[in-house]
Amino acid sequence: MTSVLYDAPGPRAKRRNIVYTVAFLAVLVLGIWWVLSVLGDNGQLESSLWKPFTEAQAWTTYLLPGLGNTLKAAALAMVIALPLGAVFGIARLSDHRWVRVPAGVVVEFFRAIPVLLLMLFANQLYANSDAISSDIRPLYAVVTGLVLYNASVLAEVVRAGILSLPKGQTEAAKAIGLRKGQTMTSVLLPQSVTAMLPALVSQLVVIVKDTALGGALLAFTELLSAQSTLAANYANTIPSFIVVAVIFILLNLLLTTFASWLEGRLRRGKKSTGAVLTAPGGAEEPVGEPGVAKTDNGRAV
Repeated sequence: MTSVLYDAPGPRAKRRNIVYTVAFLAVLVLGIWWVLSVLGDNGQLESSLWKPFTEAQAWTTYLLPGLGNTLKAAALAMVIALPLGAVFGIARLSDHRWVRVPAGVVVEFFRAIPVLLLMLFANQLYANSDAISSDIRPLYAVVTGLVLYNASVLAEVVRAGILSLPKGQTEAAKAIGLRKGQTMTSVLLPQSVTAMLPALVSQLVVIVKDTALGGALLAFTELLSAQSTLAANYANTIPSFIVVAVIFILLNLLLTTFASWLEGRLRRGKKSTGAVLTAPGGAEEPVGEPGVAKTDNGRAV
């Protein structure tokens, strides 16, 4: 098996890679040992500081409610931002200037504003409305800020993913009489999902982490805010920070693992079954891999 993108390492390069790997692991172990030594010298490894995490009260009173609010805000933001970003990403590719230009202005505007500023503005806006109670206002403000910022970023991800496809896909769809909207929804968008998936997952991870901004200034009781309350009650700031960091890491690992599984499933599905385009006259045209031309008898050239 050979690679087009890089040269396979030879015996000398393989030995260097082994040396670099061993050196990196040695530095990593030394770094962990140093951190643990510093924590131990400052009494941060005392069992009394970690004992609250072995009891139900710390979890049921602080961590689990905070985790629930984090997941709620992140889930709402994802559900709203993903389709909104797809709509604006497609709008930026429109042939109509009156659609493309306003969509570009909206995307660039919200992409340039810090997400925390969007949250603060939304919170102040909701505070002037009697329709939203003060209990749920922080949640609404956090979700609004996350949606406005991340939808604009996801719009660029969608646009770039569609533009990365070979032009032959669009030309083939036009050749069998598909309109631009049909080409986008039936050909381009489904094929670009696999290419966009890594960037989409990265942005979803950002959404999960950015929920902590609401706890800093908006009194939103998410996971990091719950950690502050827990640390104040048990006087274990560093242990509680470590536990919350591990929870965030596990959440993001679960999200990344699910995305990797989904990407593999989509790729296997593309190999086993081909997309079929139906022309207006009823004839079916198989769409193969991007960039593979077909002759009249259906063979690849």
